[in-house]
Amino acid sequence: MDYITFLLLLSFVWTCIHLLKLSPIDRKPGTASLPPGPRPFPIIISNILKLGDKPHQSLTNLSKTCGPVMSIKLRSIATVVISSSETAKEVLHRNDQAFSSRTVPDAVRAHNHHECSVAWVPASAHWRKIRKICTREIFSVQQLDASQGLRRKIVQELLDHVEECCGRGCAVDIDGAAFTTNLNLLSNTIFSINLVHHDSNFSQ
Repeated sequence: MDYITFLLLLSFVWTCIHLLKLSPIDRKPGTASLPPGPRPFPIIISNILKLGDKPHQSLTNLSKTCGPVMSIKLRSIATVVISSSETAKEVLHRNDQAFSSRTVPDAVRAHNHHECSVAWVPASAHWRKIRKICTREIFSVQQLDASQGLRRKIVQELLDHVEECCGRGCAVDIDGAAFTTNLNLLSNTIFSINLVHHDSNFSQ
């Protein structure tokens, strides 16, 4: 067996093992208590193909068969879909504390950043403390009024950048300009400095 054939065989075996790990056959603890739903396609395709290009209509049609509360498989993630207004009220109004947490991406878990961010910390006394600090130090009326000049300055920088591009006769990179403006708005709110400039390549 030559070297190329061995590599191809090894890649095929590794792919099969990886796909089997993601297969619905490998049921995780707690999946048995999920509500009923359409049977997913095998491996990683799951229920994505059943959603089509209009997922809201596809989910409405599926709810007529599976009921107002159903579970679908999106790649390797089990998702519960609620289509009834009464059930949504039960979940979001009467049991909001139990369902208020969100899935934390692996990228956010680096260096345990998810444990000190108001966006990712579960509803608890620690989360209420962080929210109180943000409300008092960043989002209060006094703080927003005090930082109004900074926001005007950043918006003026955006206008100057657009005017400069028009003067040179070149196209305006809308994505880069919007990213730079939003990032500088956040950085000035927290650090009082610009982290990036419109003429740099960082936004690209």
